[in-house]
Parts: sequence; structure tokens; C-alpha cells
Amino acid sequence: MSMKLFIGAVGRMKNGPENALFKDYFDRCSKAGPKIGLGPMVLSEIVESKNPHKPERQRLEAQGLTKMSIKNSSLIVLDERGRSLSSVAFSNKLENWRDDGVAQASFLIGGPDGLDKSIVNDADLVLSFGTMTWPHMIARILLVEQLYRSISLLSGHPYHRI
Repeated sequence: MSMKLFIGAVGRMKNGPENALFKDYFDRCSKAGPKIGLGPMVLSEIVESKNPHKPERQRLEAQGLTKMSIKNSSLIVLDERGRSLSSVAFSNKLENWRDDGVAQASFLIGGPDGLDKSIVNDADLVLSFGTMTWPHMIARILLVEQLYRSISLLSGHPYHRI
């Protein structure tokens, strides 16, 4: 079984140290993941809505993000009000989805206003990296690092020390 890892995000990451760190972990995932059935890894960015009304901005961004989703996909949204999982529990979720024949794990990251409730309500997992609010570009880095950590755990690589 193989499960595609998809990251859909609002906003474009500019060149700089954050982008370099993101690309480093993204490349690690892209190289190591397919060996254990996690990959290919794909990033798709949509432009932030310029609508002056927050609910409408969120709705328009939600439309753009949901167009990227495929059938037989587990939908995971990043939200500070979501569940915090240990790295091991997160890797176990990915492993279970892969082994259950899920075609794609779709990770969605909202823009500065967060995600529309319609996406959050439809999610298979609402994931939080703690109760603090993180800039959406840093959330991308945290996500891709945890994906790499999961791949390392599932492949027996010593990156994650347990």
C-alpha cells in the first residue's frame, strides 16, 4: 500500500530561512517516505483571499483548499483548537490510514484567519501543535518535520529517539 502525503496551504512561502527549513524536511520526506508507502509528497499553495470580510475570506479559501482533495482521502486540518498527539500517536495514525488503503492524507493549513468551519467540521482529524497560535508558515514547518519524524519512526531510522 502507498499513501500520498498532500499539504494544501493558504499563502505562498517566500524565500528565506523558513522556506529553506521547510524544503529540507520536505525533501527528506520525499526521499524516505515512498520506501515505506508514504508518498509521494505534494505541496499546493493557494493565494490568500483579499475579500475584506473574514467569513467570506475563509469561505473562499476553503473552496480553494477543498478543490484539492481527492476521494478516499483522510482530511487533516491544522487548528489550535484541535487534538495534540504525540509523535508516536501521529505516526501510528498515518500507518493505520496507509494500511487501511487510504489513497491520500490531505493536510490543510489555513491563512492568517484560520480555516472555515465547514472544513474543520468535515475533517477526519483536527490537529493542534499546542494551544499557542503559530504563524501559518511555521505551522508548515512543524507539520513537515512531524511527517519526517513519522516516516523515521515507521522505518526504524534513529531520528526519533525513544
